[in-house]
Amino acid sequence: MKLESPIPVLRVFDAILAKAFYIEWLGFKLEWEHQFGATFPRYLCVSRGAAVLHLTEHYGDCSPGAKVMIGVDDVEALHRELGSRQNPNMRPDVKKAPWNAMVMEVIDPFGNRICFNQPL
Repeated sequence: MKLESPIPVLRVFDAILAKAFYIEWLGFKLEWEHQFGATFPRYLCVSRGAAVLHLTEHYGDCSPGAKVMIGVDDVEALHRELGSRQNPNMRPDVKKAPWNAMVMEVIDPFGNRICFNQPL
């Protein structure tokens, strides 16, 4: 038996705003998007490297305010990259965490926290 990496599902309320945050600012790419009909909620899959996230507008799939840890090998480089893009609502910093890692946490427009974690 082999377990694979989990895929977090995050609640979003607006797929267009989610795309702006995850794709345009964080640099993820849209893998696919599903919608049962023109007036139905959307469900998206985004990825960056091995990190895969599912984003859902569907009520009941999950609750907003989740936290996801994503391992990264150079959090300072990611910090510089994000700093080069405009985001008036987000200016993350890099801090040393008690678990002996450098971390940068961002909060999406829906209250979900993405913590980029570089072990030392």
